[in-house]
Amino acid sequence: AADVPHDRLLVETDAPYLAPVPFRGKRNEPAYVAQTAKVLAETIGVSEAEIAALTTDNFFRLFGKMPRPDQRAPEA
Repeated sequence: AADVPHDRLLVETDAPYLAPVPFRGKRNEPAYVAQTAKVLAETIGVSEAEIAALTTDNFFRLFGKMPRPDQRAPEA
């Protein structure tokens, strides 16, 4: 991960088969992706907030047709 350009980083789970270390032995849950993000942040030397913003930006750049929740038009 340390060698991957930051604009290419994403986080995901291997749900339901392989939970992160603190949850090993339990069924994996999507919420555990936060643990993956925490370890990634530690690995590349940024804060958890920075990795959240970075991977969110990368996600929406990759899936460009999906509107960002903060950029949706107001409902009538």
